[in-house]
Amino acid sequence: MPKLKTHRGAAKRFRLTAGGKAKRSQAFKRHILTKKTRKRKRHLDQEVNVCAADLPKVRKMLPYG
Repeated sequence: MPKLKTHRGAAKRFRLTAGGKAKRSQAFKRHILTKKTRKRKRHLDQEVNVCAADLPKVRKMLPYG
């Protein structure tokens, strides 16, 4: 069977953990930051897990992660 190609767009957006889950960064941290509180911006810096419904799609795009 041939090697599978990694989806390069997904590789830049997701990281697989040792337990098989995927982590992603949060949205809303790119611009229009002056009206957002320090606390909100700080919490948006943290990575979060991909929801369970989307996890199979992400795993398929990252076959060797």
